[in-house]
This record gives sequence, structure tokens and C-alpha cells, in this order.
Amino acid sequence: MENLSGGERQRTHIARALAQEPSAILLDEPTNHLDIAHQLDLMRLLAGAGRTAVVVLHDLSLAARFCDRLALMSEGRVVTSGPALDVLTPARIAEVFDVKAEVESDRFGDARIYYR
Repeated sequence: MENLSGGERQRTHIARALAQEPSAILLDEPTNHLDIAHQLDLMRLLAGAGRTAVVVLHDLSLAARFCDRLALMSEGRVVTSGPALDVLTPARIAEVFDVKAEVESDRFGDARIYYR
């Protein structure tokens, strides 16, 4: 595996975990080292895998698009949890990340986040 890129190594580790057919999987930043196409492929795979996936993500857009429920954390504590559109509000994003953002729902009901 030493000849693999970081993204290839990441995908190999995730494939090994999924091949064991667990009822639940815990992943910490699984999209790390992956290009955008592979990030989307991975998140689609996890969303359609028919098992519980608990995923730590710093990319709010990916979390909003693919996760049924979110827990927004700050300083090791859960600030709020629930559906993406309830959790990812401009006020919460500003409070936790000190960033101004707009949040919209697209035609599929997914949250879209625009940073200012």
C-alpha cells in the first residue's frame, strides 16, 4: 500500500471496512485526501449502503447534502442536532464558525450553503 496515493489509501481502507458488511460504520473525515468526484462517490455510496454511518465531516455542504441528521459541535460539545436545515442556520454557522453564511433549500430539499 505504500505506492498508493493518500486518496487511494483512504478508499482502500473504507472498502475494507464496508466489505465486512457491518450494520454500522464510524468514519472520521472519510473524504480527506479525495478529489471532489471521489468525495461525492463515497458519500453516495455511504448514503445508499443501507446501514448506519456516523461520519465526522468539516465540509458542511457535504454533510447537508448526504446526512439525514447532523450534530453541530463546538469545543467538544454538541451545540444542536437534527435535520440539516434545522441545524445549519446562518445564526448557528456564525456562532460556531464565526463565518457569515446563507443557507437555502434546493429543489431536492437539500441545504445549500453560501459563505460571504
